[in-house]
Amino acid sequence: MNVWKIAFFSLAGLIAVGIVALMLYIDSPGDSEPLPSSERAVTKGSIVSVKASRSDLEALANNYIQKAMKDEPIPVTMIVTNDVVLYSELTVFGRTLPFIMHFDPDILDDGNLMLKQTSMEIGNLNMQPSAVLQVLRDSVKLPEWMIVRPKEEEIFIHLTELEIPGNLQVRAKSVDLANDNIELEVTIPNN
Repeated sequence: MNVWKIAFFSLAGLIAVGIVALMLYIDSPGDSEPLPSSERAVTKGSIVSVKASRSDLEALANNYIQKAMKDEPIPVTMIVTNDVVLYSELTVFGRTLPFIMHFDPDILDDGNLMLKQTSMEIGNLNMQPSAVLQVLRDSVKLPEWMIVRPKEEEIFIHLTELEIPGNLQVRAKSVDLANDNIELEVTIPNN
């Protein structure tokens, strides 16, 4: 048999295996991190209840995201309307595609937020939401307080671990986006 035929079929086989491996990687959600326990002890102090609007929450979230991701090439922006929307970009085969993910917020018992994905838009591509979350998790260094869980199609926002000047601690008490009513509990430590 001709050496060139052997080389051609070997190369074709390697390319086929590479494509199959890439498709399996993209299609599998991978392992998700377990939810962290709130490591920070509850500070004794004065508790203040703060009412906020969707625009207040959006401005606060984007401020913290920008500070945490100042050196990252892929921008992540949060918009808060009747749901929570994450805007970002994804590079697929050399093309940059904008993607939009919609989430419903859910308050956990410890005052942290869980964003559960409801829908997704990514150019004209039809991809599994868990695959997009996995690519986001693997390609962007998100802040430590923002944990992407692709398998569960959710993002955990560790509010109690946010580093706020004055050692303040924040917990979510209620989130009613439809009525533009958000209530946070801020603990001001005793000196």
